[in-house]
Amino acid sequence: MRNPFEIVAWFEDAIAEYTGAPYAIATTSCTESIFLCCKYLNVQNCEVTIPNKTYLSVPQSIIQAGGILKLQDLEWQGAYQLQPFPIYDSAKRLTSNMYIKNSYMCLSFHHKKHLKVGKGGMILTDDKEAVKQIKKLRYEGRSAGIPYHEDQLGDGGWNMYMTPEQAARGLTLLSDYPKNVEDLEEDPPYRSLSTFDLYESSSFSRK
Repeated sequence: MRNPFEIVAWFEDAIAEYTGAPYAIATTSCTESIFLCCKYLNVQNCEVTIPNKTYLSVPQSIIQAGGILKLQDLEWQGAYQLQPFPIYDSAKRLTSNMYIKNSYMCLSFHHKKHLKVGKGGMILTDDKEAVKQIKKLRYEGRSAGIPYHEDQLGDGGWNMYMTPEQAARGLTLLSDYPKNVEDLEEDPPYRSLSTFDLYESSSFSRK
């Protein structure tokens, strides 16, 4: 019987080729992509600086990964870096040859984003070891091709893998997707994260 998850690998390869990234890792969303990158790069007990105006799930990913959230008034368009780590929230960017060398770029396939799969995300990277480790993390710590009752599961993980159905829709949409696409604008603009009670104890500075 053919493995239905083969189509997820095909979608990963197609996104990697389109964006110019050596590798792509499919996930359930951009939020989970950021979280997985934070776990892989071990942000625990480290300050992670992001714009004060971005989507509210990004700081939650940082906090849940053990990072210390720092908010700053930073202007950005399309993508921004989770400083000082080479992780990029690229939810509002999807264009050809967009990959930044030595980075982990997180894409969104939400229905309001460029490739309107409905839900799903992707991590672009040139880190071969990251591909191996993050693919285990997104799949409960399981190893590809090994039945779970025979696997050791390593350090465990989460249920954050893309379904074949999402990948199939993504491939269909990508087949007609243009090469040069402008960044998305947020309308209405993002609310300042520092105005949420949840983040009131976070470090905030104006640049």
